[in-house]
Amino acid sequence: MRSGRPLSLPWEAASMSFDHVSAVSAVIDDQVAVHAAEIDRTGTFPRANLDGLAKAGLLGLLSAPEVGGRGAGLRAAAHVIERLGSTCGSTAMVLLMHYAATAIIEAHGSEETRRAIARDEHLSTLAFSEAGSRSHFWAPLGTASANGDGQVRLDARKSWITSSGDADSYVWSSRPLQAEGPMSLWLVPSDAPGLTVAGPFDGLGLRGNGSNPVTGEAVPVPKGAMLGTDGAGLDIALQTALPHFLVLNAAFSLGLMETLVAKAAAHLVNTRLDHLDQSLAEQPTQRLAFADLRTRTDGVRAFLDDTLTALETGREDATLRVLQVKSVAGEAAPEVADGVMRLCGGSAFRKEVGVERAFRDALAARVMAPTTEALRDFVGRASLGLPLM
Repeated sequence: MRSGRPLSLPWEAASMSFDHVSAVSAVIDDQVAVHAAEIDRTGTFPRANLDGLAKAGLLGLLSAPEVGGRGAGLRAAAHVIERLGSTCGSTAMVLLMHYAATAIIEAHGSEETRRAIARDEHLSTLAFSEAGSRSHFWAPLGTASANGDGQVRLDARKSWITSSGDADSYVWSSRPLQAEGPMSLWLVPSDAPGLTVAGPFDGLGLRGNGSNPVTGEAVPVPKGAMLGTDGAGLDIALQTALPHFLVLNAAFSLGLMETLVAKAAAHLVNTRLDHLDQSLAEQPTQRLAFADLRTRTDGVRAFLDDTLTALETGREDATLRVLQVKSVAGEAAPEVADGVMRLCGGSAFRKEVGVERAFRDALAARVMAPTTEALRDFVGRASLGLPLM
């Protein structure tokens, strides 16, 4: 992973008993919580936080034990993303995209790259969205063409690539090289010739996630950089990356909701109406509003837990739950954030309270591809026996 110094890992890898709960809690306490407000203020990529996560063994969380990874599953990754999302949305989104990319690399990447991720020395991300097809990630316009010397030339105008310029590699989509099919996937080093990152990102929320357009002009990669077979990229994305991306997005939104509800509770308990000699928590109107926020958040947690259980047990409705979970959480988070802003009143507008930062970050998930509208269409299609696309 790119940093100014080598990493020193104080633990033994390939442990099925790796304690991801304690690991992420320690990094949050020592680093993430310390840097979160400054990352939001400056829009700086959370490099120190990523270094801390690497030292704790969390970049290789999903890597298989056979290559030195922690061998954890999606439920563990969801816990990590939820906890980070409750503290620093930018750091959570960077790791979320790394986990989605890792799922593809684990299934189709080289052993060298898999081992680098397992050693917590390699940060990856997805490069699917394009300027021409926007949130329709399943319809890349970028091309791949053979150079005749065993090399492949990639050309594309990618948009909104998380960790652009800071990740070590991109899981890159293009039209197929020769085969039929909607797309092929490639592992592209982020320092490959022909790549240009526009920026810096200066957005409303997730201000440190480094989401910028990336242009590729005559980017050379070996044919062996293809992930999977030519033309099979969409199937790989849907079967491997998408479940991770959607479930972890829901966990990200849940983390934001939990921190917002906790801040609302603290405000109600600690703020007093001196003329009544009562706290805000003792006012029926505020209690009812808070109860709705608490219940909405608990409903998202139950839905996420059910989705993970459906995947773990191979339930018939697992695919449907995966298609639903991001939109369920991604739409609930802004509603809860708005409710907390109202409930906390003027104090919520002060940056040091942290509510307004979570409010801004909560708006992101609903517009990240696949958007809420696209997912609802997928759910309708899946429920009515129609192809997804």
